[in-house]
Formats: sequence, structure tokens, C-alpha cells
Amino acid sequence: MSNPDRFPDTGTTSAEGLRERKRRDTRQRIAEVGQRLFLVNGYEDTTLDAIAAEAGISRRTFFSYFKSKDDIILFWQQVDSEKLIDDLLNTSPDVSPLDAVRDVMIKHIARYTTEQMIAVDNLMRSSASLLARKQAYYAEQEQVLFSALCEVWRQPERRAELRMVAMVSIGIMRLSLQAWREQAEPRKPVATFLSDAFNSLKINL
Repeated sequence: MSNPDRFPDTGTTSAEGLRERKRRDTRQRIAEVGQRLFLVNGYEDTTLDAIAAEAGISRRTFFSYFKSKDDIILFWQQVDSEKLIDDLLNTSPDVSPLDAVRDVMIKHIARYTTEQMIAVDNLMRSSASLLARKQAYYAEQEQVLFSALCEVWRQPERRAELRMVAMVSIGIMRLSLQAWREQAEPRKPVATFLSDAFNSLKINL
């Protein structure tokens, strides 16, 4: 999920050549255009031709960067995931793994306003293919989170604990998003549901 008003910069390295930078910039431009059109016109009503035209490329060129419209959504999910994992990798190993994941998740989800969350949630739920990819994404994120936890807390004997932290944290994220979606007005931010869920888990352990 990316910020629909301000798209994140995927960054550059000094070692990148001109061709690599140009390709990266083009890929990000296509992704920015695609998501903006999705949010304005709806996912199903946004065609590949419209994305290509708005991005200043041909339809054929589009397929050099993305295989489908779904891949544009996955691009932004990947960008968000990498930022979250980067923060987690900078966590002190003296902190509890569950507390570290909680703090990082809340920090990242708090960047989005309720209006932005509603727009992105509606977008994700507008397509059966996106919903199916979303379920696979959660499973992938659990593995990515577990790998990051193992980088910070390196003791082999903690692997089972870290696996549980990854599973529980992704589960809390899913349940928090569901509770947020089903709430009555006035709406509370997702970060509140996420914080309450982690606190409830700790209290009941």
C-alpha cells in the first residue's frame, strides 16, 4: 500500500548507470500513473492503454516493466514492505521482537490518513484478482518478516519464537484492518486498532 497523495522514492545508488536509473525512473513513473488512475477511475475501468498514454509510453513498453495491472499494486506493496523491513533491521536486539514489530508496524500505518486508507482499501477490494493476490501477499510478508527478525535476533534457539512473532504480527495486521473496515462512524485510524490488538495480546499472554 502506498500513499496515494505522495509516492515514495525508491532511492538510487551512486553505482547505478544512466540506463539503470532511467529504467528505474520509468518504472516508478508508470506505477505512479497507474495507481493515480486506479484511485480516480477505479481498477477495472483503468485500461493499460490509458496508463501507457498518461505515462508517455507505448502499450508494448508497458509490458517491459510490468506484466499486468496487478503488478503495479504489487510494486507499491513491495516499496512499503522494504521500508518497514529496513526500519526493523535497524532495531536494537535488546528490544523484545514483538515490541519491535509492533512499533514499526504502527509507525508505518500511521503515515496514512483515514481517507487514504479508505481509498486504497476500496481499490484492493474492487477486483477479485487483487483480493486473491492480497492473500498471497500476507503469506509472503510473514516469511519476509521472519527473515528480518532472524537478522536482528541471531540466536538459533530463538527461531521458533521469531516464527511465532512473524505469524502473530501478520495475523494482528489482518484482523486490525478487518476491524477498521467494519467499524461504525466516527472512524478511528487503523493505527489505533493495530495498537489495541498488540496491547490486548500482551495483556492476555
